[in-house]
Amino acid sequence: MFKTCMAAVCGLVLGVGLACSAQAQSSADHHPAVFGTWLAQSRDAHVLITRCDDGICGKILSARPAHKNPQLLDVNNKDPNLRSRKVVGIYLMDGFSGGPVKWTGGKLYNPGDGNFYHGALTMIDDDHLQVKGCALIILCKSQIWTRLE
Repeated sequence: MFKTCMAAVCGLVLGVGLACSAQAQSSADHHPAVFGTWLAQSRDAHVLITRCDDGICGKILSARPAHKNPQLLDVNNKDPNLRSRKVVGIYLMDGFSGGPVKWTGGKLYNPGDGNFYHGALTMIDDDHLQVKGCALIILCKSQIWTRLE
């Protein structure tokens, strides 16, 4: 009788543990720590990182205008048809996958030079995100962004 009860208890504990683990994993997949509003070092931009159709993406919510570009238009874009659009509201990152600490395979757009870069996002801790963009494997720059929300 004791063995049967222990087996039932162990089975129940194991089943609950697996269910909790699956639920935690599912929750983490839907709300990774990278989601939220971040302060980017360049231009004091606020970037909202969310899930998009093709993975993790980020949209500019606000940015401090520069003297050379007071309306903050996308003047350096390689596509002349997009140079009159405002920088605020554009997606500067998309296509990232992975997690829960590192996301890769995406691209980063730099409105400062109008180029796209291969990117990687790495959580340093809950409030700091390393954003790395590379033109080639060895030509990379990175910034540390700070969580706002």
